[in-house]
Amino acid sequence: MSTLANEYKASIAPALMEKFGYKSVMQIPKLDKVVINVGAGEAKDNSKVIDAIITDLGKITGQKAVPCRAKKSVANFKLREGMPIGAKVTLRGERMYEFVERLFNAALPRVRDFRGINPNAFDGRGNYAMGVKEQLIFPEIEYEKIDKVRGMDIIFVTTANTDEEARELLTLMGAPFAK
Repeated sequence: MSTLANEYKASIAPALMEKFGYKSVMQIPKLDKVVINVGAGEAKDNSKVIDAIITDLGKITGQKAVPCRAKKSVANFKLREGMPIGAKVTLRGERMYEFVERLFNAALPRVRDFRGINPNAFDGRGNYAMGVKEQLIFPEIEYEKIDKVRGMDIIFVTTANTDEEARELLTLMGAPFAK
């Protein structure tokens, strides 16, 4: 088991239970899943773009990415229904904790002029979304082997009912929120 998963059971869960006064251990918020999404508008012209994104996401997460297809046709964007326009990975369990640990401890500190992640990007239901401007911050990606710098969205889905509970959970997990 990863150290973050062990730490959750040992110190994070009891700290949350004490702070919010839960009656049952089942009320304690936990990280449900992490979704990493990369959208690529240029994929409609070049099908190899999706393969490059899937390869990058596979290296970063250790899990094969799924291509996302357009739901509707949009004439202005020269987009047809069913065309691949991005890729996503949903992480759960062990791989999720490993990824979160690597993101907070290895990748985010490599961002230029990093002062912390936005503490206000919660959705009101205890989920947190953040954007990364380039995939190069992950140590698994080799600079020479990428075709283009791409960003990604990372969404943390928690079982927390409020943003305050989710913020406390992510803070205890090591999220570097800006002060």
